[in-house]
Amino acid sequence: MMSDAVRASGVVTLTTDFGHKGPYVATMKGAILRRFEGATIVDLTHETSVYFPAEAGFWLSRSFRYFPDGTVHVAVVDPGVGTERDILVATAERHFFVAPDNGLLAPVLAGCAGARVFRVSSRCFDNIGVLTRRISRTFHGRDILAPIAAELASHRLRAEDVGPPVESIVPSWVDDPQVLEGRVSGVVIAVDHFGNLISNIDEALLAGMKHPRVRAGGHELGMRATYGDAKPGEYLALVNSFGVVEIARAEQSAAEGLGLERGAPIVVHDAG
Repeated sequence: MMSDAVRASGVVTLTTDFGHKGPYVATMKGAILRRFEGATIVDLTHETSVYFPAEAGFWLSRSFRYFPDGTVHVAVVDPGVGTERDILVATAERHFFVAPDNGLLAPVLAGCAGARVFRVSSRCFDNIGVLTRRISRTFHGRDILAPIAAELASHRLRAEDVGPPVESIVPSWVDDPQVLEGRVSGVVIAVDHFGNLISNIDEALLAGMKHPRVRAGGHELGMRATYGDAKPGEYLALVNSFGVVEIARAEQSAAEGLGLERGAPIVVHDAG
């Protein structure tokens, strides 16, 4: 019987760096559906930067609350697959999370009161009928995380049954923004399909700034409300739909125009 605190909804989201070339995403879905035919599987994104768990964690942290309580979120950006790194199952804000312990879950669980984290142990494989000899050393997403997600989503497995609780996890690969009086320094955490430069600077960090301006790539930009407030080709800064500072270029790619990419510094300061 599932815990009263978190009851699965039957929805499973997938966040990976797999892209769409090859059968990797599809076989993960197959592994879920083979165990739980009634699962509703949603692709959050499969286009995060490869080998960079921090971006996957960023998108998941900004997206999971749009899903029903009890959703199981599986995130696989796993450059250490097959090594001694742990696999985690966590519960927070009435959601489940399944991911390798490589910093991916750090931004997701930060600030989530009452989060609980468990390390997947061999007893979990016994509980859900996974034979260790059939686990690929290079595809734990399909052979471990997907089966666990299916069992959680179908109410057959509780988070606390996967293994022992853990008190600490691997921190994010990206430091939190530095906040000084009238100034916040962060980085580009992602570049989206439109070439927008998305930072890790939360809107809340701008509180108290009367006239915030954004510096990046040798440009200083005022904040706009939306993309249409700028003329085609003009650069602008705004708070985007996920609540973070973004640099865009109206109807063009800011990343290409400025020659910036993930990791580029961004500073927001108060021009008074």
